[in-house]
Amino acid sequence: MLKKFLIKLVIESDTKLGRRFDIFIQILIVLSLISFSVETIPDLDLRIILFLEEFELFTVIVFSIELLLRLTLTKPPFKYLISFFGIEDLLAVLPFYLSTGVDLRSIRIFRLFRLFRIFKLLKYNSAIDRLLFAFREIKKELFIFLIATIFLLYVSSVGIYYFENAAQPDQFKSVFHSMWWAVATLTTVGYGDVYPITVGGKIFTTFIVFIGMGLVAVPTGLLASALSKTIEEDKQ
Repeated sequence: MLKKFLIKLVIESDTKLGRRFDIFIQILIVLSLISFSVETIPDLDLRIILFLEEFELFTVIVFSIELLLRLTLTKPPFKYLISFFGIEDLLAVLPFYLSTGVDLRSIRIFRLFRLFRIFKLLKYNSAIDRLLFAFREIKKELFIFLIATIFLLYVSSVGIYYFENAAQPDQFKSVFHSMWWAVATLTTVGYGDVYPITVGGKIFTTFIVFIGMGLVAVPTGLLASALSKTIEEDKQ
């Protein structure tokens, strides 16, 4: 009887009880991420620090219980533990246990693992499921596009280096130094900290900007098409 109740609560997200549990976990994840961000504010009041520590303890207890229940209710248990969400659940609570009784200054890097809690939201949202499915549908196209982007990034870096190195040796010292300009230009960000001053460099940049506009539009179009197809299939 208890096992069936726990399965409906933790495993079966399509039940009323399961949906309520999912919403509770989602809210707790968001609050824990907010708490993580608040901790970075300098000169916090001691009462706030103590409250955040107590809240962190509460979230770790809840997430640990959830992880143990999923391991217990999933057959075999290791199937869940080695899955993406199992590893993510483990990383969400790992920093707390690693820091217990140890000087936190020596393992501050492990606090970054708390950011993995944001990935816990992925398994509680059907819209995100559709988005992930859409990505899987176009993964081959995205891979080819990624290769083309890397090639274009290199070509852009080489091109601007040859146009601008003589005029701006400090800004465009090498092809590798020129890659920052290439990334900012191809993504149409254009911070303006590094820019061409030669005629050839300006003409070259104009072409790269137009190519960059297409660079952003192509994967967006592919994803929108795949997502639209996924939504239509869900409605049928």
